[in-house]
Amino acid sequence: MNLSALDPKLIALVAVILLIIVVLTWLYVRNRKRTTAELRHKFGPEYERAVLTHGSERKAEAKLADREKRVEKLNIRDLDPLERERFLKRWESVQSNFVDSPKGAVAEADDLVSSLMKTRGYPVSDFDQRAADISVDHPQVVENYRSAHDIALRVGKDAATTEDLRTAMIHYRSLFEELVQAPAAVETKAVA
Repeated sequence: MNLSALDPKLIALVAVILLIIVVLTWLYVRNRKRTTAELRHKFGPEYERAVLTHGSERKAEAKLADREKRVEKLNIRDLDPLERERFLKRWESVQSNFVDSPKGAVAEADDLVSSLMKTRGYPVSDFDQRAADISVDHPQVVENYRSAHDIALRVGKDAATTEDLRTAMIHYRSLFEELVQAPAAVETKAVA
């Protein structure tokens, strides 16, 4: 096979190869944009936090995808009605304790949220992993959870003001309400 640089067959072959490269590049870029858009939508502010933490969109997206895969393997379950009622009553008690003992109420709220997470099937041994796991299904409140936990840690060092404690309770409540809600409420919220 003797091909010269001006051979129409060689020119056609090069054109086909270039076209294939252009199409594959276009498909790759389109897929990356779609993946980025989906992760931004799903994780909301947590997406931006992951980008800042990991230094690039690609690394952040890989970490967020790893979180999703990890949480898929967990046995996360809904609360049964009796469990839900028990947790709601405990939350009411924690809130009512805030007036007399704000520090104690924040510690109780932290414990209650951890207990609720454990009951639902989330591993609770490491806080950072817990927050990462929660971010998959509850990305809008995970930053509240981090903030509340940070304040709870400062309580032990006497570095939290009463306003900080009030903020922590509000943040814990936002996560608590999402974790304790009935499955129908979750489905309705997802559709809306």
